Amino acid sequence: MSKLHTLSPVHVIGGGLAGSEAAWQLARAGVPVVLHEMRPVRRTEAHETEGLAELVCSNSFRSDDPNANAVGLLHEEMRRAGSLILAMGDLHRVPAGSALAVDRVGFSNAVSAALEAEPLVEIRREEVAGLPPADWDSVIVATGPLTSPALAEAVRELTGEESLAFFDAIAPIVHRDSIDFDKAWFQSRYDKTGPGGDGADYINCPLDRAQYNAFIDGLLSGEKTDFKEWETNTPYFEGCLPIEVMAARGRETLSFGPMKPVGLTNPRSSEKPHAVVQLRQDNALGTLYNMVGFQTKLKHGAQAALFRTIPGLENAEFARLGGLHRNTFLNSPRVLDPLMRLKARPSLRFAGQVTGVEGYVESAAMGLIAGRFAAAERLGNALVPPPRTTALGALLAHITGDADARTFQPMNVNFGLFPPLAGGKKKERKPALSARALSDLAPWLGHAGQAAE
Repeated sequence: MSKLHTLSPVHVIGGGLAGSEAAWQLARAGVPVVLHEMRPVRRTEAHETEGLAELVCSNSFRSDDPNANAVGLLHEEMRRAGSLILAMGDLHRVPAGSALAVDRVGFSNAVSAALEAEPLVEIRREEVAGLPPADWDSVIVATGPLTSPALAEAVRELTGEESLAFFDAIAPIVHRDSIDFDKAWFQSRYDKTGPGGDGADYINCPLDRAQYNAFIDGLLSGEKTDFKEWETNTPYFEGCLPIEVMAARGRETLSFGPMKPVGLTNPRSSEKPHAVVQLRQDNALGTLYNMVGFQTKLKHGAQAALFRTIPGLENAEFARLGGLHRNTFLNSPRVLDPLMRLKARPSLRFAGQVTGVEGYVESAAMGLIAGRFAAAERLGNALVPPPRTTALGALLAHITGDADARTFQPMNVNFGLFPPLAGGKKKERKPALSARALSDLAPWLGHAGQAAE
């Protein structure tokens, strides 16, 4: 009997982006996997389906440009590593300028189907309450920001660390046929095109100064969601602030943020708008559009009333209104080792957003690395972290040691995490960092025991 047929399975807890990616990487390496997903046995406040890799916030994986953007580089590295999440994202891409946005339903269905069809993956619909059994000698905990309370408490007791937390907000989604195109128009900022797009991928709704000020007044005075006692001191992630929190920092903050009018020309008027609300395609059919950057904790009735004051959205019908849920994450620089293992119990690895990365792609990337580490370990091969000069390696190094544990907060991948290059012009820096990353990635992908596809 071959060695592969005698291997014990690796248990992956959580069927989100990170867990799905980890399971796929293990199976591609020939290692059997048991993937535990608690939905629909136990539901969460944010999920709506029981599908694997369900996207609960935006449908965007952000920039897909590997030469000028660190997340675009991360996309490319993951594609080269045989990522299931990027493969299904590419397959279910919808127009979004230079960004990679996906049909969220088609994407989740495709990830689910791929894992269900994989002979080495067993999917168990059950909650893992508390710490895994001792005979599970290799476990990847990829439960994300909505970890089962029992498991979260068990990890908290094991590590002796209080998990940090922040709020993650959900943007509203509008039915396209309810938008008034006598006022709104299609255009990407600066007419920038991207794969699957044509330079006119966003719906734009303009506001003059008076309309903008009235909107800000309504936003600040609108009835907000009441927080539970245990949520009141939870900080927001700066990259995903509710619009009312931004507005409270200054009256013009939104006009320089998600409502900035730069790079857009209103074909309906010769006057430059003071602010613009952009909507991005949310499904492959083009029937749904999400309000970009409009995450909010306004109550649903207040949201609908306020958003219908935006020119073009007076008769808007909402497929989903905004919401807010609490995300939890580990103080990873303190509790995880460089191979993503819990120092207090090395049989447990952590992956995804619970490790303190922020963003869909970053979460999936941590699943990819954890899956490869667990596969190499199970196969008896050396565990080699990705080079720190790569997007994968830079993000891993940040959460497992580079970040200051005293002030650790969720982080998107960015070029500031990469070892700097000597010399060169500033405008050439990002392309040079990307070129170095992809060159250095190749040997790691070919390393013995790694599951390159």
